[in-house]
Amino acid sequence: MPEPTVSAELTCPQCRAIVSPESVICGNCGTNIVLVTLMAGEDWGRANSGAPQVVLTMEQLVPRLGDYLLKQGHITDAQLQAALAHQQAHRDKHERQLLGQALIETGALTRETLDRVIAERVLQLQSALLEANRDLEQRVAKRTAELEAALVKLTELNQLKANFVANISHELRTPLAQIKGYNAILADGTLGALSGEQLDAVHVMARASDRLERLINDLIAYAATAKGQLTLSLRPISIIDLTRRVVERSAQKAARQQVTLTTLLPEALPAIPADEEKLYWTILQLVDNAIKFTPSGGQVTVSARAQGQRLHLAVQDTGIGIPAQRLNEIFEPFQQLDGSATRRYGGTGLGLALVKKIVEAHGSTIVIESEEGQGSRFAFSLPLITPN
Repeated sequence: MPEPTVSAELTCPQCRAIVSPESVICGNCGTNIVLVTLMAGEDWGRANSGAPQVVLTMEQLVPRLGDYLLKQGHITDAQLQAALAHQQAHRDKHERQLLGQALIETGALTRETLDRVIAERVLQLQSALLEANRDLEQRVAKRTAELEAALVKLTELNQLKANFVANISHELRTPLAQIKGYNAILADGTLGALSGEQLDAVHVMARASDRLERLINDLIAYAATAKGQLTLSLRPISIIDLTRRVVERSAQKAARQQVTLTTLLPEALPAIPADEEKLYWTILQLVDNAIKFTPSGGQVTVSARAQGQRLHLAVQDTGIGIPAQRLNEIFEPFQQLDGSATRRYGGTGLGLALVKKIVEAHGSTIVIESEEGQGSRFAFSLPLITPN
């Protein structure tokens, strides 16, 4: 039977020199190609420690050997069927026999031809694997480059967004200052006495102006942190005094919403190193959020306690709670859990994003515990200043 010509370019597994499909020994480095390939198969089997330790034969490295021999013209279909029947006869006697041995015993192939064909097929499979690996590496490199380019573009867009927010926020401050100024003049009667209804309207405008000012300040603070301009001025502060200031500031809002605002504070606590202004804003934001999302008749509690060398502060409410699958979303800038146009609760979605950045800037992490319909608890800890 004439031997078929194989057009695929084969390489030595040791030195990568081009070899002939008929070669058993590499002419370049002298390596026994069949032996090296077999050893590689055995090493692969031993490396898979989870699998049974078995020694692979050359034939076992070649899938669908019979089909390959038939396709390449080394055997006929009749010879293959005869070998399969011979193999089945051994199986019926509970004797294990590979197809190659069955082909040899039925006279379809010689041992030399079988070894050469198997080595040829193993080299072909090896070359295909190397080519697939090269293609995969190229695709990974290309994808990595695309991701790096996308990251650079995203960074540029974030910078543009931060600059825009900062600029527009500062521009809003000037007309707002005029509105607040004239509103104050109207309220104190400088421009003439007002009726009761007119005075009520002025007070409503004052509260709306205050709220707008807080939103603008949030935008400016967000823009600063987005550009990496969040700096802290650390000094020893009393968390008890700071917490009481927050509660006094929030008491009126809690009363309007018929929410009970309480504190759980010890008589004394060591000072903590913190940025007083930013930490005050952080606690105020947490309390403000708790009141906002707590229905009438509910309760908001601010607590602080010392444990070990750290101060633990928490703001807990009996409000609407947060779905477990959406806990991480609340710290995303401009994120509102209710994003509909008719949402019940207002805000820019920046408050908690800034809270997270300020807490992290202090070297801490904010922790949330929440159950939908039962309330939420926001907590973080800071180091205590202890006497030497």
